[in-house]
Amino acid sequence: MPTLGDALLARYERFSLYNSPYPAHNRGCAVDLYPDRDDDRAPSPVAGEVVDSHERRVPTKEYAEATDTVLLVAVDVAATPGLSAPADADWMARVLHVDPAVEPGDRVEPGASLGRLVRSGFFAPWVANHVHLELRPRDANLLRARGSPRLGTAADVTVTPVTWDGTGTVVEAGETYVRLDRPAHPGDGWAALASDGGVALDGGLRHYAGGGAYGHDAAGSLSLFGERVGVAEGRDVTWGDVAVRVDGAPATGLSLFVGRNGLGAKVVHPGHSCAVGDHVTVDVVPTENPVRLG
Repeated sequence: MPTLGDALLARYERFSLYNSPYPAHNRGCAVDLYPDRDDDRAPSPVAGEVVDSHERRVPTKEYAEATDTVLLVAVDVAATPGLSAPADADWMARVLHVDPAVEPGDRVEPGASLGRLVRSGFFAPWVANHVHLELRPRDANLLRARGSPRLGTAADVTVTPVTWDGTGTVVEAGETYVRLDRPAHPGDGWAALASDGGVALDGGLRHYAGGGAYGHDAAGSLSLFGERVGVAEGRDVTWGDVAVRVDGAPATGLSLFVGRNGLGAKVVHPGHSCAVGDHVTVDVVPTENPVRLG
């Protein structure tokens, strides 16, 4: 299993292994890496040589570009701080959501720009621009959507679980989401929203089928705000049939991630009437008709 360490992840503001409906994120086989939101460059997660790129048409969205690119990089593991991978394979990086400024034969270094971040038609409208990374043995099919092994996080990536009572003040109000000032980041290192039992959570609750639980290696029920929200099997979580609400109004879900420089809840909530400065309360309740987007 390839393992991602702090030296690799720390080049980005936040990351998620599970917050996507696409097959590569099933069981955390890919990671989405979110750079500084004010920078449209795509910092390379790895060192290596660009081998090929394949432009593909993507689902048509009015806010997105018509194509995305699968950029293939032969990884120099020894020159990529924070990456550990079994030595019995030559590893290739599959990088998506970049309009590449590099060509086959170019050498890339960690943190150097691969090109411009692309707003892909694979994104839901509330998803911020990011670099998608998978690692796959070179002799595997490199263009299939499925086939990458699970990614692990190294011992130096400690994710602090942050408990939350569901209340907060709106600090950003997009057309399809609101972002709150709570839960607050503890101030150092990686952190994520915690379940009631103190398990750091990842994924789209409940609009995507599954999620993740960092620092968790047991099976069992998970709850949030006193309500059972899913079942963990090791690091993988299957969400239960629950609905997320904001001040009692149905929302699509909670967008969960691991943050380094900030946290705060992101509520997916198309059609909301919230404004910056509003104080709101988020809760979850059982439902027979949960939102399912993937």
